[in-house]
Amino acid sequence: MRINYFKVFATIALFILCSFAFVQKKTKLYIIGDSTAANKEEKAYPETGWGMALQSYFKSDVAVDNRALNGRSTKSFRAEKRWDPILAQLNPGDYVFIEFGHNDEKVDKPAVGVSLADFKTNLINYVIETRSKKAFPVLLTPISRRSFKNGILINSHGDYAGVTRQVADSLNVPLIDMLAKTESLLTSLGDEPSIKLFNYVDSGNVNYPKGKKDDTHLSPNGAKQVAGLVAEGIRELRLNLTKSLK
Repeated sequence: MRINYFKVFATIALFILCSFAFVQKKTKLYIIGDSTAANKEEKAYPETGWGMALQSYFKSDVAVDNRALNGRSTKSFRAEKRWDPILAQLNPGDYVFIEFGHNDEKVDKPAVGVSLADFKTNLINYVIETRSKKAFPVLLTPISRRSFKNGILINSHGDYAGVTRQVADSLNVPLIDMLAKTESLLTSLGDEPSIKLFNYVDSGNVNYPKGKKDDTHLSPNGAKQVAGLVAEGIRELRLNLTKSLK
């Protein structure tokens, strides 16, 4: 039997091209932000960032690349050159989810804290630079702390969430109002029941021998629920990412 090598090579080339095209269709979703979203080291468990749970809401054509880090603000994330490699590898059609505020509020710590005016400028720069790569920025307000007073949840973020909303409105950037969503969730649960969403650990834990009562950072359950609120926001905005949600 005579082998038609041209057809064999053509078939192989077509297979390679189709495989490459399939790989190229995968969309990257970058998260930049602080410890509430960040990946955690094993020594911090059960503290969990919501960004760690977000991939589970997507099909395989979206890859979540969580670059959020503990203690960072819009200022320090850039100053430490954390943003540069993300910007360098952004492709058209990728997404950047931008959630800051928890540390920007710490104006007594000049390495991270920023004024409301500088916070606004920093957010604008992230948006403009993301768009310069034909990628899509999405702004997220910071998630709520578990800050109840006499059974009423108190906003501990001042005007920082409001600035994020202003930037989203003025630049026509999709906004997921995570402060509003998490406030609603915590209020519906109530003061004591909402503890389960946060990093509360009894004494004797291998990572927290003296125990831990943390009203800022999330438990695995809390991270899953907050990531679900992010997915909910994607659907509400009707982003192209919606078709990739499970």
